Amino acid sequence: MRVLVTGAAGLIGTAVLAHLAERGIPGTALVLSPTPGLLADRVVAGNAADPVAVDAALRDVTDVIHLAAIPTPTHDPGEVVFGQNTLATFTVLDRAGRAGVSRAAIASSYAICGLPFARKPLRMPYLPVDTALPLQITDPYALSKQVDEATAAMIHRRYGMSVVALRLPFVGTAAGRLPRRAAEFAEEPGCGAADVWSYLDDRDAARALVAALRPSVAGSHVVYVAAPSTLAPQPTEWLVNEFHPGVPRPVFPGRSVPIDLAPARDLLDFEAKFLFEVRG
Repeated sequence: MRVLVTGAAGLIGTAVLAHLAERGIPGTALVLSPTPGLLADRVVAGNAADPVAVDAALRDVTDVIHLAAIPTPTHDPGEVVFGQNTLATFTVLDRAGRAGVSRAAIASSYAICGLPFARKPLRMPYLPVDTALPLQITDPYALSKQVDEATAAMIHRRYGMSVVALRLPFVGTAAGRLPRRAAEFAEEPGCGAADVWSYLDDRDAARALVAALRPSVAGSHVVYVAAPSTLAPQPTEWLVNEFHPGVPRPVFPGRSVPIDLAPARDLLDFEAKFLFEVRG
């Protein structure tokens, strides 16, 4: 087994390489420019949208974890965000299919629902969030993720490759992004409403992506992964009543995250284990 990790120098990519190294699985890193200190025994510098670079990175690879993407629509022109992200996903998966790779996992995003980067406030159709939720996309990043998931389905039909797209929430580290985000939610809980106060530790993101290479059922799948509790100190019932009033939903006990995590448990045998200790 050898896993190609694209976007390997990013937050999640470095966590994936570390997780692979812990398990003794060789990793090939595809990065935009030479990056010292990566936990990969092979590093290829190049753009994930470039077939030549991708072909070079795919040498001897059995599995692919595709993470290379512009992660937000707020810093680059829309055509760059959409064009780069979708072209990279198509190139990586198509070249992997041609090379005979049979398993891949890709990073989709919770933001595909449309709320996090909405141009105007949107109403959540219902809770908990699941893959049947109607999408309300108004930004190029979320649109790129919708196309990425369609690309993954096409690749499965074309090459028979098993591809799992993980809709990731806000991902951070226990010593960095997570405590800052938690402090924001404690002070102003409304700022987390669009994301339903969800999060995932980078180590759990890595675990989920590696688990997605061996789903219990082969095929093309989309699942949400997140920590089972929110990053806000307030009870979920209060949060939902306050910021998603009138939205059809069940009762959410304690600080349980209003996202359906059962498919990830069933398909990937995945549950988050690195939970951030939220203080009220």
